[in-house]
Amino acid sequence: MKHKKRLSLLLAIMMMASLVLSACGGDSQKGTAADSQQGDSLEPMTITFFSADSNANWVNMEDAVGKKLTEKTGITIQAEFAVDGSNQKLPLMVASGEYPDLVFAKSDANMFVDAGAFIDLTDLIEEHAPNLKKLYGDYMNRLKWSSEDESIYVIPTLNAVEHEQLDAGGNFHIQHEVLKELGYPEIKTVKDFENALKEYYEKHPTIDGQPTIPLSLNADGWRFIISVTDPAFISTGLSSDGEYYIDPNTYEAQLHYKRPEEKEYFRWLNHMNDIGLLDKEAFVQKTDQYEAKVSSGRVLGVIDADWGFSHATNALRTAGKENRTYAKFPVQLDETTKDASFQSTGYPAGWGVGITTSAEDPVRIIKFLDYLASEEGQILLNWGIEGEHYNIVDGKRVIPEDVQDRKINDNANFTKESGIGLYNSLFPRYGDGVLDSTGNYYTTNFPEQIKENYTPSAKATLEAYGAEMWKDLWPQADEFEEKPWGAAYLISPPTDSNMAITFKKVEEITRKRIPEIILADPAQFDQLYDQFIQELNDAGAEKMEEEYSELIRKRVELWND
Repeated sequence: MKHKKRLSLLLAIMMMASLVLSACGGDSQKGTAADSQQGDSLEPMTITFFSADSNANWVNMEDAVGKKLTEKTGITIQAEFAVDGSNQKLPLMVASGEYPDLVFAKSDANMFVDAGAFIDLTDLIEEHAPNLKKLYGDYMNRLKWSSEDESIYVIPTLNAVEHEQLDAGGNFHIQHEVLKELGYPEIKTVKDFENALKEYYEKHPTIDGQPTIPLSLNADGWRFIISVTDPAFISTGLSSDGEYYIDPNTYEAQLHYKRPEEKEYFRWLNHMNDIGLLDKEAFVQKTDQYEAKVSSGRVLGVIDADWGFSHATNALRTAGKENRTYAKFPVQLDETTKDASFQSTGYPAGWGVGITTSAEDPVRIIKFLDYLASEEGQILLNWGIEGEHYNIVDGKRVIPEDVQDRKINDNANFTKESGIGLYNSLFPRYGDGVLDSTGNYYTTNFPEQIKENYTPSAKATLEAYGAEMWKDLWPQADEFEEKPWGAAYLISPPTDSNMAITFKKVEEITRKRIPEIILADPAQFDQLYDQFIQELNDAGAEKMEEEYSELIRKRVELWND
């Protein structure tokens, strides 16, 4: 059955890539642990690596951290990154049977596993990677591929281990200046949010000679999810499971925007457009246009993840418009729900790096990954080099003021030069809030540092709302049950199913219809929304939901095994 599945996959990839395979993956013994005789050698070695993520700051390990890594391990990484996060090269890679040593395939790891391109790492980890075993600890069971195949093909890197979300990223953002002038009003519901924007807009139709924009969104490409559809479930009491809502009792999956509650959120956006508070260019502007508007200081509110417009807020600070940066609130559609952003998934495992059958020395590679997971490696990746990027003061690691200033105000150049944080999403790591053997935090993102980085306006706003950190305004993790399936968006459909094809259809329908619904005459809203749901079902959404429900149940079964 497994061989038929693999053959089916390869035939499908051949059709997609318009290539003819001359072989199906090469020597089946290549890449086993027995192949390596290098041991703990520090002889120079190059590891080839492909990432399905983009990385504009990569400088071929010529940064300070990269040079130190090579000095400590003898390893140099020859990396290639996807352009704009595109995964188009992955099926071509699998079709050819030629791979780099390491691949970060994101949700397409199943393509490599089904093609026999990733080696089983179970014995390699057991025999050569004590730091990796320590890092994942009780979560090693979550690294198993599936109930049918309990091999470990991927070392999770997207999600940090024991990560504690120490502050809120938020989705509903409003300028500090707006809140200050209005006397710091209560911001709990979308109506509160709307009223604040409307009142300030009526008083200030222009800012610095330009028309004021009460509310803007970024619907450019994949950011449509972050700024348009994700807030629908966030504002109605759910935490993220990607495009699905998972029933916590039955594990049944449903496209989240099919929920009646979310229909009402989109009705509110429709209302915001109808009364002239929504940016008229919200669904046609590109990301750079959106950021330019925000960085001008004339956008009063945005619905977006904070990282989605961080370049614009940095520009505001540099331009002396720090008061026009943003506060964030756990805004809900009404007071019957509470923001569940801090609901725990446990350790969700998920996307990571796999060692391919093309790797000539997988033992040396796993030892390299193990070094990165060590205490010394983790401190190097997160803090940089002692005496250059941090100092030890009374037993504590302290970042000098000039270094911290560059991290905040010249981040891109600082990252390229130092390498701090540059490798974190590529390799296994501890999360925020985890202490090392010296009682210091592994990462530089901890409460004291977070609060120190707040701007004067942020500190004034927090004080006005009786909080020290943004997180204080949110419902805390202990108010929610931990999700037994982790994070559903990390569960990929089998390559031999039609789920991916159906999902693509659903995605295209959603990105077309939701803007039309929001921009429509309110009298047409219900009819258009009902047609949208029917169109999803006609495209096969219900069968896709049933199949995804089964994947959720299998995940829960595997993790509880």
